[in-house]
Amino acid sequence: MASTPRGHTDVSTQDALAGRVALVAGATRGAGRAMAVELGAAGATVYATGRTTRDRISEVGRATETIEETAELITAAGGTGIAVPTDHLEPEQVRALVERIDREQGRLDVLVNDVWGGEALIEFGKKSWETNLAGGLRMLRLGVETHLITSYHALPLLIRHPGGLVVEVTDGNAEFNKTYRENLFYDLAKNAPIRTAFGLAEELKEFNGTAVSVSPGFLRSEQMLDHFGVTEENWRDAVEKEPHFAIAESPHFVGRAVAALAADPDRARWNGKSVFSGDLAKVYGFTDLDGSRPDVFGYFRDVVFGGKEATATDYR
Repeated sequence: MASTPRGHTDVSTQDALAGRVALVAGATRGAGRAMAVELGAAGATVYATGRTTRDRISEVGRATETIEETAELITAAGGTGIAVPTDHLEPEQVRALVERIDREQGRLDVLVNDVWGGEALIEFGKKSWETNLAGGLRMLRLGVETHLITSYHALPLLIRHPGGLVVEVTDGNAEFNKTYRENLFYDLAKNAPIRTAFGLAEELKEFNGTAVSVSPGFLRSEQMLDHFGVTEENWRDAVEKEPHFAIAESPHFVGRAVAALAADPDRARWNGKSVFSGDLAKVYGFTDLDGSRPDVFGYFRDVVFGGKEATATDYR
């Protein structure tokens, strides 16, 4: 079983979510797992969903992370973790999931739409008409349709109690994504959650609800670490191969961002906005596991795109 996070969640969120119920859709690994764990560390009951279980592997093809393990990590962190195998492209499965949450808890306070799993489908360096059409459309189904199906079924439960929070997880904020993401289908898949949060923000206002688009920075997910042949313990060894990896953040950084949002009684100030985990860290004061506070957007804006003479260390 994976280890629980080193360090601790910011004290302002400890027990702040006791009695609250969260659904993290797409919590098998990476940012989704960490968000589920950090919500649990703040005291929440967290339903963790995904397609990879100890008995079945999804198309992502990774058997090393399962939703059962995520649930165990949530409970170990201080919350209550409940694993529910769910394919969020299947409306009936999502409907059954929400009915179970209603039956067991009678409420839903936080919905995190983190379903993705389309990394293997991205074809960079090709025009849209040169890419595999079926793969591109599958990417949109995984990254957009899943979010819409989940919101459709979960929001009637979430608005039953005022103050609900919806987090649309994506890659990049609105400003960062003004730059073309090098693959049309990927660009659409990662901009859609930003507009989804914007639209839901309008719809949730009368229920005192909040919808925010949140992006991690350069994420040290399990898949990314494997890609570079490193672990969380020696991840800096990958910087020689990819210098910008020096600004990378652990999944728990965005996890703490979401927990801080959920614990903030004034979270409506973020309604409809798109932010990086680093943006929220500046406001809420939490840090990554190593005590740093990486600002990936500032680094890419100033150094990578702007040509400023600086290093990633200056943005941690």
